[in-house]
Amino acid sequence: MPNNRNAAKADRQAQKRRLQNRSQHASLKTLVKKFRTSLEATGSDTPAATVTLSEVSKRLDQAGAKRLIHPNKASRLKSRLAKAANKKTAAAK
Repeated sequence: MPNNRNAAKADRQAQKRRLQNRSQHASLKTLVKKFRTSLEATGSDTPAATVTLSEVSKRLDQAGAKRLIHPNKASRLKSRLAKAANKKTAAAK
């Protein structure tokens, strides 16, 4: 329980930020998961997967820039997703 008005306001702000961060984090995870499932589902439909890869890369960069996730984690995820997409493309050829 906050002891003064400033602490009460800080508590309200923290709760609001927490809810926003959780929502953004969940949507980011969903986007990555959708990309992985679409990558597994597509056979020779690689152009659709690369468009999705650019969307995922953009969102990961934005999340890293806003410190929603660590920038190195964003870079690592981008690298792994690109590697998986390239592997799938090579296997299709």
